Amino acid sequence: MNSVTEERVIEEKQVINEENTDVIKLWEPLKFDIDENYEYIPKGKIFNFFSNILYNVIALPILKILTKIIYDLKIEGIENIRNFQGGAVTVSNHVLILDCAMVGIACGFRKVYYTTREGSFKIPFVRKLIKLLRAVPIPSTMNNKKHFTQSINEVLNEGNLVHFYPEAALWPYYEKIRNFKYGAFNFAVQNNVPIIPMVFKFREAKGFRKLFKKKPDVTLVILKPILPEYVYEDRRENEELLRQKVHEVMQNA
Repeated sequence: MNSVTEERVIEEKQVINEENTDVIKLWEPLKFDIDENYEYIPKGKIFNFFSNILYNVIALPILKILTKIIYDLKIEGIENIRNFQGGAVTVSNHVLILDCAMVGIACGFRKVYYTTREGSFKIPFVRKLIKLLRAVPIPSTMNNKKHFTQSINEVLNEGNLVHFYPEAALWPYYEKIRNFKYGAFNFAVQNNVPIIPMVFKFREAKGFRKLFKKKPDVTLVILKPILPEYVYEDRRENEELLRQKVHEVMQNA
């Protein structure tokens, strides 16, 4: 490897490391350990009863009002997800603390699970709340990946939605599409379900909102589902093909 190539590799690694780092550092005082017995998707009837009540009856109505007041949220292409039947992987850029709430609003009463970093489950009270709101921690060790994968596959095969942030880290109000990790595309190819891309875009506040609002308002654009293509014998190559296609479509949007 020559010196120029080595420099490029080092630069690429630095970019990847930077993109995997959240701009906002959360307070994570609690311990959270995932083992092989961790229940990623709770099956208990009582838990799911209260989860559904909290999600559909309490959280969604409140978040609709909250996101309208704070961000004047507008959603375009909502028919691309509301009219779609069956399991799917949804993906979006990760640019707002409440962007998962906006995804939920777009999905309506469709059951959607939100993958998140383990660190989210280290925050007091929040860890209990997000569990009820269908947050699923992504294990950081390979030993626990198998059970996690089985749980996500089951959710998709039951006709539900699973949301991923392929950029991984939260970069508030960032206006470009960053590099994607492979997780979402692995599940789509493995289960032969489409990716439904979503793009958060920003627009200047107008009217009286300009008088008191420094940050831009938000439009969530839901793009058409993209099915995996099986043009290669190697599954990983098909995942890469899907990853590139989705990235390009989101970039163009």
